[in-house]
Amino acid sequence: MKILADQNMPLVEEFFSSLGQVERYDGRNVTAEQVKEADVLLTRSITKVNQNLLAQAHKMKFVGTATIGVDHVDQAYLKERDIAFSSAPGCNAIAVAEYVISALYAYSQDCNVELRGKKLAIVGVGNIGRCLQQKLQHSGIELILCDPVRAQQGTLSEHVDIDAALSEADFVTFHVPLVKSGEHQTKHLLNEQRIKQLKTGMLVINASRGDVIDNQALLRAKQAGQELELILDVWENEPTILTELMEVCLYTSVHIAGHTLEGKARGTQMLYEALCKTLGETANKQLDAFLPIPVVSQCQLNETLSETDYGRIVHLIYDIRRDNGLMRANLESQGFDVLRKQYPVRREFSTLNISAPHAHQVKLQQLGFRIEMNEE
Repeated sequence: MKILADQNMPLVEEFFSSLGQVERYDGRNVTAEQVKEADVLLTRSITKVNQNLLAQAHKMKFVGTATIGVDHVDQAYLKERDIAFSSAPGCNAIAVAEYVISALYAYSQDCNVELRGKKLAIVGVGNIGRCLQQKLQHSGIELILCDPVRAQQGTLSEHVDIDAALSEADFVTFHVPLVKSGEHQTKHLLNEQRIKQLKTGMLVINASRGDVIDNQALLRAKQAGQELELILDVWENEPTILTELMEVCLYTSVHIAGHTLEGKARGTQMLYEALCKTLGETANKQLDAFLPIPVVSQCQLNETLSETDYGRIVHLIYDIRRDNGLMRANLESQGFDVLRKQYPVRREFSTLNISAPHAHQVKLQQLGFRIEMNEE
């Protein structure tokens, strides 16, 4: 069995080599000729999986995307061809939530803004939004939840309409799928009209899909002098992004919010388990067996912690300002896709085991760190 896998997916050989021959491909430039003889296609969000790509792939029996979003996959066509399909919902929820938390603490430090007492609107309360909500429960930040789909389903009792949420919040972070039409369209959810109505100094974070925000309208607002702080990980027209917008952002990155080693590898594991189920095989490989030991794994805290100290602990594992610097310094010379491909290894908060005073254990544990439950 021939298994084609995106070159940026980790641990594919470790998980899939016992099921078939693994070959790698460039996800941005893959051709129909390359996939013609494949039985399995493992992809990420940059590859458009449709009839144009798969028309000659007569052996294809399984397509898997190691991503939460599935707007790049023509599922109707796969169903028509009787090709099994699986995605990886929730695989990078922890990673994206921790990206936002790192961003908030960096913003607090660099702009001298106290987070406690501020209001954060979480637009989209699926796997990522729920994870972020849970991690920030003890942060002192008031959370405003906006998800009309979940509200209609009766699974989100606290839903606030987006316009009301934007008017109340000091910060907003987007975690919605890209929906291009219909009642719950998210393309340009933050459009020119809503941008104009944002309160002065509003912090806007987008780590979902670039098209969720009208990038041109956002740039015009900034150029016209509107006071907004912008943290953007995703962009319209990737990889050919609006570089002028990057120049007026506080922090920027190359669509890597979900790219922890654990997050990406978790997606690989989920596709391995889905393929095993499709083939009637037993899935007997576990992620922990393949992950390397982190460089920093232990931390002991002895004093009362301030909000700044919490930020320092978060940034001990991941500081968004590293990725901001990498993008600004290298985008022109290396390009968006190369920076994504060469993204440095990043680990999750759970890789750090903290010995902390009892008063701070709950908050640190809620953020995602492993805690040694010591008494003071």
